[in-house]
Amino acid sequence: MQVENFIEHTLLKPNATEDDIKQLCAEALNYNFYGVCINGCHLSLAKELLKDSRVKLVSVVGFPLGSMSTKAKVNEAKDYMEEGANELDMVLNIGWLRSGYNLAVQEEIAQVKEVMGQNVLKVILETCYLTDTEKITACQLAVRAKADFVKTSTGFGPGGASFEDVALMKKAVGNKIGIKASGGIKEAHMAQKYIDLGVSRIGTSSGVAIVTNQKGR
Repeated sequence: MQVENFIEHTLLKPNATEDDIKQLCAEALNYNFYGVCINGCHLSLAKELLKDSRVKLVSVVGFPLGSMSTKAKVNEAKDYMEEGANELDMVLNIGWLRSGYNLAVQEEIAQVKEVMGQNVLKVILETCYLTDTEKITACQLAVRAKADFVKTSTGFGPGGASFEDVALMKKAVGNKIGIKASGGIKEAHMAQKYIDLGVSRIGTSSGVAIVTNQKGR
């Protein structure tokens, strides 16, 4: 499968303009990316730009800290579903996880998934803040809560995706749910290695560079 089919073309910077979103969507259409990943305020614009295309609309919930209330995350998810999002990437409550509040973490994920119906929910672990044991626990909680994916990172923390973390996550979830690698993936050989390790999606702002480099090689 071609690498572009894995890429969620991402722009989550707070200073992204309307023109930036238009360019992002145009690139997604031109390179046949799987989807675009954008902040919720841009969903209506992107929905119009991508109508009648196969490009999926992905947005983020509880982003980038994960530390807002469960009610806030649930309402955000509802709003973005109404705005046309096909998939949501939600940051889990990192502080709860590290405090051992596993049931609360699982229940929060489950509540967000419940309002999404058949739409895809990815749970962002923000692996740079977690021990290996915590990463495994987070993966197990996401599976129990009926999430569809676990995701490495927001791209806003001090570290992004790593091959070691993806291998660990794959071991933890097996084939029960998917894995999205995100954060610092800028080159074709890196993207291909993540695919070889078993990821189903790649979140990156360097999608154009990745696919053009791959084709050039």
